[in-house]
Amino acid sequence: MFDEPDIPHFRQRLQQMRSEIEALEQTRDASRATVELDQTRVGRLSRMDALQQQAMAQAANERARLKLKRIASALQRCDDGSYGECLRCGEFINPRRLEVDPAATLCIHCAEQ
Repeated sequence: MFDEPDIPHFRQRLQQMRSEIEALEQTRDASRATVELDQTRVGRLSRMDALQQQAMAQAANERARLKLKRIASALQRCDDGSYGECLRCGEFINPRRLEVDPAATLCIHCAEQ
């Protein structure tokens, strides 16, 4: 249905995405640090706020980790020549869908099912 995707273009986009995620991860490291429970140094509300920020940072880290896995998988598909093919039906994924999410593994039809 669709032509083969421009693999060098999408490989570059995927590598750029990976670099951006890795750079953001370094800035989030401080937010994931263990929260001190010393009440003499930090008030109760400040600790609760710190715990919430820590939980949010850990959730963001998990999302980033999963996205990095998806990107690594997409780069592997670029190498083996299967990038842009739907993993379910085998048809090529619409290039516009790949522009939105270069790590997409399913065509829109299969993703909707």
